[in-house]
Amino acid sequence: MSVKTSRSTNHLDFQELPQTFAVMVKEFPDGFYIEEHQHQRHQLLYASCGIMRLYTENEIWTVPNDRAIFIPAETPHAVKMYGKVTMRTVYIDPAVSENELKSLRVIAVTALMRELIKALGQEAIDYQAGSRGEKIAQLIASELALAENKALNIPLPVDPRLQTLCSYLLAQPSERKTLDDWAVLCGASPRTLSRLFEQELGMSFRRWRQIIRFHHAIESLAQGKSIKRVATECGYLSPSAFSAAFQSFIGYSPSMVAGKDLLSASKS
Repeated sequence: MSVKTSRSTNHLDFQELPQTFAVMVKEFPDGFYIEEHQHQRHQLLYASCGIMRLYTENEIWTVPNDRAIFIPAETPHAVKMYGKVTMRTVYIDPAVSENELKSLRVIAVTALMRELIKALGQEAIDYQAGSRGEKIAQLIASELALAENKALNIPLPVDPRLQTLCSYLLAQPSERKTLDDWAVLCGASPRTLSRLFEQELGMSFRRWRQIIRFHHAIESLAQGKSIKRVATECGYLSPSAFSAAFQSFIGYSPSMVAGKDLLSASKS
């Protein structure tokens, strides 16, 4: 590979670098979809603005801009953008062997981590030993090792009866059918469906439905939809009930999501 002394938006330029950490910065419009792919390197995906939804084989992950998602090397995944997204991808040498770099996870992004990622994204991708770039990369490694897990993931089922139910709710999160109603449509008793939720997804039907509603809410708010409209889309009868439930689950109010820097907004 030729030496890269300037910025690049081609992911192939980041796969065989001698540097342990390198950052690619790329802009995406609302609704842009990156088809399923994988990389030789680990990735830390961070959007300084906009929201990302990541799809893996068995889960869907929502990544607001106060969080980042770590993707181990060779993990197939696809990404969809909500709102205008400025994506900063930290490519990490897979030879790094810390235990925390072995599994896919969402982490909290501190103000320091955000600024370090931005700073490394302004350095040449082939920064030299002892350079400013290397020192920034070392600080990113330290922050990554200390990062708090903040998962926003939707587990997906294998059982075809549960797939019918879950696929519909992912497309229509406002749906208010009970398990009794779904039993008729899925060909399984309410008790069986309840058991499958606990066995395959590790939670109750109501909890899973709440999670997918709030994933939808974060993405819709990032696209500029009103809180009233999003509350309705998520099956809530009033914006106030939705806002209270959203803040209890996510940790900040829905008004902080739309087009704002969540790291700053959550501290104001």
